[in-house]
Amino acid sequence: MFESLTGRLGDVLGRLTKRGALTEADVAEALREVRVALLEADVALPVVKSFIKRVKTRAVGTEVLKSVNPAQMVIKVVHDQLIEMLGSEQQELNLVAVPPVVFMMVGLQGSGKTTSTAKISKWLTEKQGKKVMMASLDVRRPAAQEQLKILGEQTGIATLPIIEGQMPVDIAKRAVQSAKLQGIDVVMLDTAGRLHVDESLMAEMEAVYKETHPTETLLVVDSLTGQDAVNVAEQFKSRVDVTGIVMTRIDGDGRGGAALSMREVTGCPIKLLGTGEKLDALETFHPDRIANRILGMGDIVSLVEKAAETIEKDEAEKLALKMQKGMFDLDDLASQLRQMRKMGGMNSLIGMLPGVGKMKKQLDNANLDDKLLVRQEAMIQSMTPKERRNPQIIAASRKKRIAAGSGMTVQDVNRLLKQHKQMAGMMKKVKKLGKKGIARGGMQGLLPPGMKF
Repeated sequence: MFESLTGRLGDVLGRLTKRGALTEADVAEALREVRVALLEADVALPVVKSFIKRVKTRAVGTEVLKSVNPAQMVIKVVHDQLIEMLGSEQQELNLVAVPPVVFMMVGLQGSGKTTSTAKISKWLTEKQGKKVMMASLDVRRPAAQEQLKILGEQTGIATLPIIEGQMPVDIAKRAVQSAKLQGIDVVMLDTAGRLHVDESLMAEMEAVYKETHPTETLLVVDSLTGQDAVNVAEQFKSRVDVTGIVMTRIDGDGRGGAALSMREVTGCPIKLLGTGEKLDALETFHPDRIANRILGMGDIVSLVEKAAETIEKDEAEKLALKMQKGMFDLDDLASQLRQMRKMGGMNSLIGMLPGVGKMKKQLDNANLDDKLLVRQEAMIQSMTPKERRNPQIIAASRKKRIAAGSGMTVQDVNRLLKQHKQMAGMMKKVKKLGKKGIARGGMQGLLPPGMKF
């Protein structure tokens, strides 16, 4: 979502770093370009004005211009102000209340409320160890209640039994009572989608709010709607006490302005981000990490957290032992491909690495396709166990069979075997160098002759 903004800011701040001393005019010119970049990213005009004013006040001071590296100081000021604009500190979901804690989901039609309800319920169950029940209050949209019931079956989360003809306020009452009897920790109320001009639906939402007194009222907004998402938040906030924002579809090609404007305009913190269609595609919102991504500094903390969640300890330990012995067969390669897919694929992982924003054009030309991981895994699965353990026995006739079995070409099989050979070669070097050798020579010792790190 922030790709174009990252590219523009990277160019502007990159030009500053190439200069030695900085004058006030240099900083003013750079900030003009930052202002244009933010406006093009659909950030609200009052937010842009306030941001530029704060940055300028700090960036043109003698402390910055006379510092050893003034450009880096300007980048630090921009970074700090971006974090402030996004909300300074991460806001967790509030679970501090007498069970059952009521979470009420509100938002416009089609913003992704029902899916977000299931995602949050799954997240609370798996990460927080809570017993959750979901209840659909949407009696207007056809099959809305059935949709939540199916999502509950997919995630293994309890849903309130459907009673035809019951009104939303009565459903909400029944959900809370049922939760008390069953010892449920959190009740998720999925309200009907509404237009903020629809008075009858807004009144219904207020009635449910007054009846259930939710601990969290989460407004679900679609990041692809841009600035209108901020207007929606203001309208809902005027009717009920919205405690947090859930932004969906941030993996889309929206320009990111809504996320940057939301906190400052509405005062509501963004608490969660929907990063995809799958039910585990949910991230907590960390202002500092998002600011790092926007400025092309990467997000190593999120990358490590994602790895810790998806990598299976036993498999990692087995691979570590094999690496120490200099062994790496095609089964190991298949295992690595599966782990990469679990972590969101190559594009997702590369986007979290520092400095990648500057290589955007090269990466686009490289045509990194996450389907390549699936194809490579299919080729490995088309091999016999003996072939996977001993790739050197794969001759021309075997390559033809593997290609036919996986729907690929012989050239694709050759590329996969070459990739495996290079990785196996690195593993042998790891064994040869040992821990002390790697510590002395660093990564350079693992690279082929003539290649520099």
